[in-house]
Parts: sequence; C-alpha cells; structure tokens
Amino acid sequence: MNSAQLVVAIDGTSGSGKSSTSRGVAARLGLRYLDTGAMFRAVTWWLLREGVDVHDTDAVAARVHEPAILVGTDPAGPGIMIDGVDVAVAIRTDEVNAAVSPVSVVPAVRSRLLELQRDIIGSGGIVVEGRDIGSVVWPDAQVKVFLTADPAARAARRAAEEGGSDLTATEQSLLNRDQIDSGRATAPLVRADGAVEIDSTTASLEEVIAQVVGLAESVEATA
Repeated sequence: MNSAQLVVAIDGTSGSGKSSTSRGVAARLGLRYLDTGAMFRAVTWWLLREGVDVHDTDAVAARVHEPAILVGTDPAGPGIMIDGVDVAVAIRTDEVNAAVSPVSVVPAVRSRLLELQRDIIGSGGIVVEGRDIGSVVWPDAQVKVFLTADPAARAARRAAEEGGSDLTATEQSLLNRDQIDSGRATAPLVRADGAVEIDSTTASLEEVIAQVVGLAESVEATA
C-alpha cells in the first residue's frame, strides 16, 4: 500500500484532541484531512440563518438537502463553504455550539453528510476525524484510532481554546455532548472494531501524533 490509498480514521470524544491530532498526522504523512464535525456545524449554521427550528426534526429534515457544501482538505487550512459563503469562523460561535447537537442526531442530516463524506474519502490518502468514522462512515479504514481523555483534561483544553471559559460549565457541556453522541439511535459514538484506543490525558500533542503516525507507517510497511 502507498499513502495515496491510506485512510486514517480518528474518532473520539469532544475535546480529546481529534482536530489537532488529525491535522498533525495528515501534515506529517502528506495526506489530505477531513473534519466531519465542521460539516455538521456548517449545516447547523445554515439552518440557523434560514430561521429553521433546530429542535424540529421534521423541519430540519425537510431543508437539509438545500445548501451546497464545499469542504477543503488541506490540513494547513481546510476551510468550509456553504452556498458560497466561507463559514470556517462562523461555525465556531456559541450559537452554533449550542445548536449542533440536535441537528447532528437527525437521520436525514447524517444521511446527506455521509454521502458527501464518502465521496471525499473515496479517493484515499486522507485522515478523517469524527465520531463514527471507523464504525459507520469508512469501516474499511486501514488505521482506526479512538482518542479519549478524562473530562477534566478535555474541559481544560476546550476552555483554553475558547479564551478561558468556565471550567465547570465547559466540562458539563462536554459530558452532555458525550451522552447525546453515545445515546443517539443513528451512528452513535463507539469505539470501532479494530480501533486502537489512545488516552491523551497526560500525553502531549506531539506524542499522540507520533503514535498515530507510527500506526500508519506500520500498516504501510506490512501491506
């Protein structure tokens, strides 16, 4: 196998370091990068802009096929556009954060984005991050990782990213998201068969990246 065929699936809990790890691995190996979470956020942003009640499953399902979604795959600056609008910054707002969970559990949303994700992954040579990549989106990924960290460590990282938000509130928010992701009927957050679990609680980002790169290089060497 060469790198052009390789698919690295990195799943895990919110705040465990999936994005930084995935981008770092992609850059190190010269692969493309896909942030599937950004796709759900982009749809959420669009629904909010259109005035759709994100808690109304039928209303969300009726509109989800309308927007055009274009996802970048450069790990140095992936970007994402929806209906021609660059939303890379807009999808990280508190408003979108609060609305993405109810949107992400709607089966019609997951079905639409699953098709787009598989189209992007299909040509190989990519690191993909999310919550159901190894289990649902691309179960044939040659490398599967399940990234975890204890809630306190995840909350500290997320609070730092958000400019020093309240740790207790941040931790509770992450735990609530875990419960929603793990309990949803469609594509719940699980450790995929064959996935290597990496606990990033005490490991540095570089150490985690090195572990995943090592897994990928082992697969390439033995293929």
